[in-house]
Amino acid sequence: MRELPASARPREKLLQRGADALADAELLALLLRTGLRGQPVLSFAQQLLQRFGGLAGLLQATPAQLAGIKGLGPAKRAELLAVFELARRALAEPMRQRPVLDHPQAVADLLRLQLADRAHEVFAVLFLDAQHRLLALEELFRGTLDQASVYPREVALRALQHGAASVILAHNHPSGVAEPSAADTALTRQLQAALALLDIRVLDHFVVTRAGCTSMAARGLL
Repeated sequence: MRELPASARPREKLLQRGADALADAELLALLLRTGLRGQPVLSFAQQLLQRFGGLAGLLQATPAQLAGIKGLGPAKRAELLAVFELARRALAEPMRQRPVLDHPQAVADLLRLQLADRAHEVFAVLFLDAQHRLLALEELFRGTLDQASVYPREVALRALQHGAASVILAHNHPSGVAEPSAADTALTRQLQAALALLDIRVLDHFVVTRAGCTSMAARGLL
């Protein structure tokens, strides 16, 4: 980045004007530090963002996906994965200390970070204690999600193992359509009935897309 004027270099710009003054590619360039031969680091950072469809997509990149990119050695991959995990933990931390229901936007942000850019459907569960604080967030099922592929017994078993008093369900729609389907409603009711036998409440079921999250409870579908 030496070819840039000092005031335009990401590090100097951040220190002088704050992190919010930097574009996504500039922030990523600070983590990468170096580009490829013949490709400056800012260009390399922009290429990564384009490859993964933006920052949210990059934050969900797997170790295997990062390993396939020329210029990302073990050290850079480890740093990126550490930053991604820190972002997820930072979003989850308030919900571990105070009731999840006090932080609906934090729940939506965490679910979008976790699920929004997946190319396939993923079913996740937030397990909560009696005070509605977050115990764990787990991805339990993948693929085409319906009543035949999401097993209430497995959800119930994980809830018992966590000592959960209630749960929030979530799954993504790779199509980008955030509207709950009839199958989503049927699946939710099946899980409600199964978990009710164990005195475990289903508080909500979120449909997640890149554009946002739709609460089935808010729609009156629970």
